Amino acid sequence: MLKPGDKAPVIKVTTGTGEVIDLAAPGGKLVVYFYPKDNTPGCTKQAIAFSEQLDAFAAAGARVIGVSRDPVASHERFTAKHDLTVPLVADEDGAISDAFGTWGEKKNYGRTYMGMIRSTFLIGADGTILEAWPNVRVKGHVEKVLEAVEAA
Repeated sequence: MLKPGDKAPVIKVTTGTGEVIDLAAPGGKLVVYFYPKDNTPGCTKQAIAFSEQLDAFAAAGARVIGVSRDPVASHERFTAKHDLTVPLVADEDGAISDAFGTWGEKKNYGRTYMGMIRSTFLIGADGTILEAWPNVRVKGHVEKVLEAVEAA
């Protein structure tokens, strides 16, 4: 998994709103959060929390995007159902999550499987990872990320 000081991968992503973002040179601070699945309880809480704080992130000079391996159609339903304003990126082929190291082995109720490791990264304008939060717990996380953005 990428860590502070690493360079963001040279990948261009397209959000559900059609915005194209170069992760290696975002042109300003960028928060990229990886989440397992649309319309699951934790992922819904996290997406709503980021949506509610988008203005605060913008005031601190940062954009926010969410990434999962769900297809575009799933993101569209998820966004509409919960009135989300945070832009979402469909990583259907896994290239983005593989490049960030967020796809890996997980364990749940004694079962081991491959899945998205809930993680967040703060990328600087030059593409350097400023902060990384692996294995995120949803409660209070958005506030911690906002504090880091304001301090960066």
